[in-house]
Amino acid sequence: MHQPMGFKDPVHPDYVCLLRKSLYGLKQAPRAWYKRFADFVSHIGFSNSTSDNSLFVYKNGSHMAYLLLYVDDIILTASSNALLTSIMQSLSSEFAMKDLGSLNYFLGIRVSRHKGGLFLSQRKYAEEIIERAGMISCKPTLTPIDTKPKVSAHSGAQYEDPSKYRSLAGALQYLIFTRPDISYAVQQVCLHMHDPHDHHMLALKRIIRYIQGTLHLGLHLTPSSVTDLVAYTDADWGGCPDTRRSTSGYCVFLGDNLLSWSSKRQPTLSRSSAEAEYRGVANVVSESCWLRNLLLELHCPLRKATLVYCDNISAIYLSGNPVQHQRTKHIEMDIHFVREKVARGEVRVRHVPSRYQIADIFTKGLPLVLFDDFRHSLNIRDPPASTAGVC
Repeated sequence: MHQPMGFKDPVHPDYVCLLRKSLYGLKQAPRAWYKRFADFVSHIGFSNSTSDNSLFVYKNGSHMAYLLLYVDDIILTASSNALLTSIMQSLSSEFAMKDLGSLNYFLGIRVSRHKGGLFLSQRKYAEEIIERAGMISCKPTLTPIDTKPKVSAHSGAQYEDPSKYRSLAGALQYLIFTRPDISYAVQQVCLHMHDPHDHHMLALKRIIRYIQGTLHLGLHLTPSSVTDLVAYTDADWGGCPDTRRSTSGYCVFLGDNLLSWSSKRQPTLSRSSAEAEYRGVANVVSESCWLRNLLLELHCPLRKATLVYCDNISAIYLSGNPVQHQRTKHIEMDIHFVREKVARGEVRVRHVPSRYQIADIFTKGLPLVLFDDFRHSLNIRDPPASTAGVC
């Protein structure tokens, strides 16, 4: 380090400032802030989760607390009000804090409490996206994507304003946090952010029209006595018209609650539908292993194996059959990974008829009746009825 030009000390030209406090704008500021916060909460009894670095867990006998940190926003919950008050007092003694009361708004997600649990919604954020697109008075549509084959990367003329396309597509990605029903449609428009064409913009506008008609929908989380981890996985083999790569999707439930979901194009080409489906199984098994580890750190270990439902018989046989080498040698890593989890009893791969394969909503466009059915299965529903003002 050197003294800046024009501010050199003639007496001590080799001296530099000692930085005691990280400032906004410095690259090391977020890391320095996180380290200071993590060191302090570790001092008062919290342990840092290895599954999620932003999660801190406190356990002392029967007393438990969870703290979730995002920059300077914190969610804190504890097993008793006394423990909650004690932790907040400890944090306030070290940091300038403000208690905002019960959780109702966090990172653009509104949390509504009702008798049946929690309702998560991003309605305000969705309205901002519609306004940014200039489609406030647009006509709603019933599904976010049609049932036709996927659009090619080179179909139609280039879109005149690529920056607007990228901005809207990026904004829709954050909306997926409470609206998994648009995951597949958003994944498809995001594939063309580098070179958007008119057809791609029409597909993006259809998503916004769908959101316009379903602003009231959100994700429900309800108390459940069932603690089984259940996953559904599916793949659309060779669906990409340009690369012939497959799209895989999955969703994971803990009891009746949807915890995790994904819609993603596979990084490599699959030579058969069984191979594409098996790669999807490997992806959801990896996700379920992470969730099991996370629940273990939350001191809520799962006693039963994770059930993975797949509608491809060949992929199910491959998960437990160690013989078919010629058909599996080019996906050897996925084969051994899933088989090891199955052999240990952590995972069981089961068959589900295509009519009940919920993960279909993450891999292809569906007819309206089937789409509505699967959307309801994902707990994407109307907000709880309000009784305010009723006599």
